[in-house]
Amino acid sequence: MASNQDNKAVAPDAAAPAGQSTTTNDNSERNLPKEGEYIQWRTLPAGNPDQLNRWSHFLTREHEFPGAQAMLYGAGVPNKDMMKKAPHVGIATVWWEGNPCNTHLLDLGQKVKKAVEREKMLAWQFNTIGVSDGITMGGEGMRYSLQSREIIADSIETVTCAQHHDANISIPGCDKNMPGVIMAAARHNRPFVMIYGGTMRGGHSELLDRPINIVTCYEASGAYTYGRLKPACPNSTATPSDVMDDIEQHACPGAGACGGMYTANTMATAIEAMGLTAPGSSSFPASSPEKFRECEKAAEYIKICMEKDIRPRDLLTKASFENALVLTMILGGSTNGVLHYLAMANSADVDLTLDDINRVSAKTPFLADMAPSGRYYMEDLYKVGGTPAVLKMLIAAGYIDGTIPTITGKSLAENVSDWPSLDPDQKIIRPLDNPIKSQGHIRVLYGNFSPGGAVAKITGKEGLSFTGKARCFNKEFELDAALKNSEITIEQGNQVLIVRYEGPKGGPGMPEQLKASAAIMGAGLTNVALVTDGRYSGASHGFIVGHVVPEAATGGPIALVKDGDLITIDAVRNRIDVVKTVEGVEGEEEIAKVLEERKKGWKAPKMKPTRGTLAKYARLVGDASHGAVTDLGGDAY
Repeated sequence: MASNQDNKAVAPDAAAPAGQSTTTNDNSERNLPKEGEYIQWRTLPAGNPDQLNRWSHFLTREHEFPGAQAMLYGAGVPNKDMMKKAPHVGIATVWWEGNPCNTHLLDLGQKVKKAVEREKMLAWQFNTIGVSDGITMGGEGMRYSLQSREIIADSIETVTCAQHHDANISIPGCDKNMPGVIMAAARHNRPFVMIYGGTMRGGHSELLDRPINIVTCYEASGAYTYGRLKPACPNSTATPSDVMDDIEQHACPGAGACGGMYTANTMATAIEAMGLTAPGSSSFPASSPEKFRECEKAAEYIKICMEKDIRPRDLLTKASFENALVLTMILGGSTNGVLHYLAMANSADVDLTLDDINRVSAKTPFLADMAPSGRYYMEDLYKVGGTPAVLKMLIAAGYIDGTIPTITGKSLAENVSDWPSLDPDQKIIRPLDNPIKSQGHIRVLYGNFSPGGAVAKITGKEGLSFTGKARCFNKEFELDAALKNSEITIEQGNQVLIVRYEGPKGGPGMPEQLKASAAIMGAGLTNVALVTDGRYSGASHGFIVGHVVPEAATGGPIALVKDGDLITIDAVRNRIDVVKTVEGVEGEEEIAKVLEERKKGWKAPKMKPTRGTLAKYARLVGDASHGAVTDLGGDAY
């Protein structure tokens, strides 16, 4: 591994770019931040187990910064020996109350803090923010969700660098949390371990007489609106409202992330396949003994990373991103994963593009019968061996690269070698020779509708192509209102429901649209496809296409489509096109002329809001096909 190659050490007082150490390692082969990208920091050479305080040393040595040392004594440094020699480990918990995904993370952080202190290191717990997708879904609050990823990355980078931390352990729990902490790690590039907060237990509805989860709430809402929601027992006196009450009260029975292969579990499993967590982290339930033991082991792993100079950019490689993509396809993960992998790769200066998504999808089967499109949940996968058992199978079959390094100091294959193999009688993960779908469910579509790309989630259960008449909605609330009023019916024939001006800039914030997609599933509207320049939740399923680029707010073709235009979505050819205009025009060149003429009459909408965090986000954010990142400026792509 490049991080362990010897080279001549540079004087400890020399300056180096953030994340770049003046170490005994041969940095010529390492993926280090480019000079000038970040502020410069002095670091001690790597390789001395008695000098793990490689960044904090320059704050705590001698009396160069006496005020800083006084503050640190006041914060809890117990004695001079610890002040001068002990490394500083930041423990970043994405904790806040009011969201089951995150409410327990402070407690996990406190377990990690005690474990770090037992290793004779200084442990500094700090916090960052988050947004509950489940609580904000379908409302204005959802506009803040994606930008919370940037705030998480910014705040962890800020504290880690400003406080001269020597390492970081991050504990995320909800969707945007995971890519946020990884993006921060790629920026500060100091020894790093991630601990996933874990999944919640499944819920159960007595009136429906079946397991339920957060998605049941949204799908039941559609069934409720269209008069299809009934208790399981035909003799029950319960009303549809009683059934809704039962679902709402029992869908989320405790702490942990939503239980299906939604965005949180998609990201957690992928990051485990990249080697940035301990084995099993992504499948240990939030309240399990294994999750608590993982917190205890984190101190050991972060010390290994510090001693061996294993850093995030050593692990964030093209090979590890390929692992992430393969596992996402195998497990039927969220389309949001595409957006987040692109952003993470961007932060780590790894060349990952939409073409890589299609390439991996084309060669990878879809195996997991997991929600949202399947029957099982992460809790069920945990019971049959969890993510390590799946990785073990895929490494043996050649789908996953087991040679990549990890935070344990071992390879990914070594991490899972002693893990039990998947039970051959389990029903959650299909055999490789009997997949649900022979290729991946995530497709990147191009065409005259999305020349910059769009991301589709096609499991095969809804077919591989769809043609219907466009019906356009200029904001998500317009579609929600149409569904609430039962204005979309199966008798109207095939329709492509287009929600636009909900992209990163136009939303602003690229909100998820689970409320609409789940309502359509609950209402049994099999005659519609959904298309947006915004996002769909990892819990969404059906014929859905999101992340359309260019977005409507920048004048992309999605802004120019009219009601009645005929749209074809082809997941075999990876295309989404206007094939016939409402005026009756057909043919590629002729339709291009129509769209060009419509563009002349299009006017960019005035940006709203003009102040506050969302206004800053809209000005800075790039397009979805490059991860919707903000630290390159909005016109970078």
